[in-house]
Amino acid sequence: MIFHSITHVRWDDLDAFRHVNNASYLTFAQEARSDFLWFSRQHNGEEPVLPDMVVARAEVDFIEPIYEGGIDIDVAITVLRIGSSSFDLLYVISQHGTIFAKVKTVQVTVTSDLKKSRPLKDEEREFLLQYLEISSEGRI
Repeated sequence: MIFHSITHVRWDDLDAFRHVNNASYLTFAQEARSDFLWFSRQHNGEEPVLPDMVVARAEVDFIEPIYEGGIDIDVAITVLRIGSSSFDLLYVISQHGTIFAKVKTVQVTVTSDLKKSRPLKDEEREFLLQYLEISSEGRI
């Protein structure tokens, strides 16, 4: 299964080169991840999942520049890997079939009090398994 989040490209995401600045792509991924784990679930009357996690790694492949602010883009999220205390997400940022970028992040679940890594809970693992992509297409 793929989760889709619509994210807005703001005018101030554009830089002096008149395209979306590279740092904005991580913001797009962050907003989509928040929707994936929190806001869409709350909207559906469900509890947010994975409230205690940190991003341990992020990488971006820039494929096609975005030259326009004030537009909506799709951020499709799949799970690439589920470990004992971490998981990898792939975000495909696109609009109308044009892929602008692929972002990969590694999240580590942590304890809320000590901020030390902890194993994924069964319900967290079950949630992530719904979105697990078994494909080499997700590699970036």
